[in-house]
Amino acid sequence: MELLKITFWVLFFIVFYTYIGYGLVLYVLVRIKRLFVGKTSAGADPSYEPEVTLLIPAYNERDYIDQKIKNSMAQDYPADKLKICFVTDGSDDGTPELARQYPGVAVYHSPKRKGKINAMNRVMPLVESPIVIFSDANTLLGEQSIRRIVNRFTDATVGCVSGEKRIISKEKDTAAGAGEGLYWKYESTLKKWDAELNSVVGAAGELFAIRTELYQEVEPDTILDDFIISLRVAQQGYTIQYDPKAFAIETASANVQEELKRKIRISAGGIQSVVRLRTLLNIFKYKTLSFQYISHRVLRWTLTPLCLILMIPVLSRIALDEGLLSNSLYTVLFWGQLMFYLGALVGLILENRSLRIKVLFVPYYFLMMNYSVVMGFSRYLSANQSVNWERAQRAA
Repeated sequence: MELLKITFWVLFFIVFYTYIGYGLVLYVLVRIKRLFVGKTSAGADPSYEPEVTLLIPAYNERDYIDQKIKNSMAQDYPADKLKICFVTDGSDDGTPELARQYPGVAVYHSPKRKGKINAMNRVMPLVESPIVIFSDANTLLGEQSIRRIVNRFTDATVGCVSGEKRIISKEKDTAAGAGEGLYWKYESTLKKWDAELNSVVGAAGELFAIRTELYQEVEPDTILDDFIISLRVAQQGYTIQYDPKAFAIETASANVQEELKRKIRISAGGIQSVVRLRTLLNIFKYKTLSFQYISHRVLRWTLTPLCLILMIPVLSRIALDEGLLSNSLYTVLFWGQLMFYLGALVGLILENRSLRIKVLFVPYYFLMMNYSVVMGFSRYLSANQSVNWERAQRAA
């Protein structure tokens, strides 16, 4: 029984550290750093206006092209220094034809669909601007987003800058909208602290930028291209910075099934990324970056979901031995665990209902995320995740 108790606390520590503990440690480290070097600030040179390319991969995005181009052209950045470029490999719904109707918009089209990263690899050698900004076709950027991202590159140590992904939040949301929105708010906080301590560990594909010269051609079967591209910049000795005021807005997934589909793909890509970026696990070489990478990403995609599963039989066995009606710590934790899973069941029942009390969906969304990791791992092992991605349906 003592061995079971030790096992439980090891499992509990890993889960707690992954989702709460790392945030607490990160906050303390950032506060300590501020005592010695002060709070870091974003670049603030308004005269820094290099040429930039806004590169937008698009597959059958005709419904979004008009608003995306108009939104891009409305950016607070000199029009003669902003090149808008669409890559539309495989699109057959009129996306490239519609984009070409706008003067000054470059369209690189290939009739054969080989996946997003193949399209990016094909076009990146043609980019001549010193900075390239990647953005999705179905997201809208804040008016200052490009200017704010570009300004971060006034620091020569910065090789990549990530913007913030914002989910349109409604007063009443379903499980998908509420869970996704809360998740990204928490992620944004962690990213701000990660960046202040050292470097963000991965950029969001909705909006991020790199120094063009640092781009490394990515394997054609890569699932999380944004993650791989940004961290390979970090591997070259540069930092990934984060500006939450440079943001991309999109609606939440239409429902939990659509969000689960997206999460499973991300999880399969996460396992793939851990394998391909395995040198980043060398904490002696990459030091703080390795610590952040393992704490913020690797544990979520590998060990922690397994720990959550194992905690159920381990804690149940201990609680039965202690007595289910006793007041021992393990019994209290057992009932707390049971209530959490019952809360997830309530979320399942209410998943497609719009509610004001969004916290009701937190247990359900949390378990769905970890279930997606298990499914993603299975999909990675079976090589059953296509690089060609059908965009998840979004809420109206």
